[in-house]
Amino acid sequence: MIGATVERALEKNDREKRKAYWRGRNAAKWGKKKAKPSAGTMKQKSEVSDADFAADQLKTVSRASFSSRSLLNRAEATVFQALDQAVIARNPGWQVMAQVSLGEFLSSPDKDAYLAVNSKRVDFALMDEKCCVVHALEYQGSGHHTGTSAAARDAVKKEALRKAGIGYHEVVAGHTTPSELRALVEKLVPAG
Repeated sequence: MIGATVERALEKNDREKRKAYWRGRNAAKWGKKKAKPSAGTMKQKSEVSDADFAADQLKTVSRASFSSRSLLNRAEATVFQALDQAVIARNPGWQVMAQVSLGEFLSSPDKDAYLAVNSKRVDFALMDEKCCVVHALEYQGSGHHTGTSAAARDAVKKEALRKAGIGYHEVVAGHTTPSELRALVEKLVPAG
């Protein structure tokens, strides 16, 4: 619970910083050109602000350069290939997904709780034939716990997944052999 509270506070702080940044940019941009909206036009103005916000982001992205990069590092790619082969061999209707945002397969009526997990990712998600995530696997590489917030982030993910009825499993670098990974798949994925 402490980890979840800390993580929520950190995410709220980051979210507020981003909002303040964009508000400042938009205020500087639009403050000179437009008068303050009256109470009667506030809703329409906020809708325009969303469009302005998106337009400003588009301009920022248009000015920047981007390049493609690998979705997985070398160690994660090795685990992915072994996991994918084991899952397909066990049940061809199931799929392995990589780097999946929790916000894509979890929902909550509590907006703050949803925002706390929305941008967090699991390394691998096991998806059944109905396209529902049933299990999440985290690859704990050698550098996983180097930061102070890794344990807090993991606690938030574990709790959200537990509440949704989704299994959470760790694959530890240097400790999980290919045969142990296959045994885990046999335990988690029904034969197809």
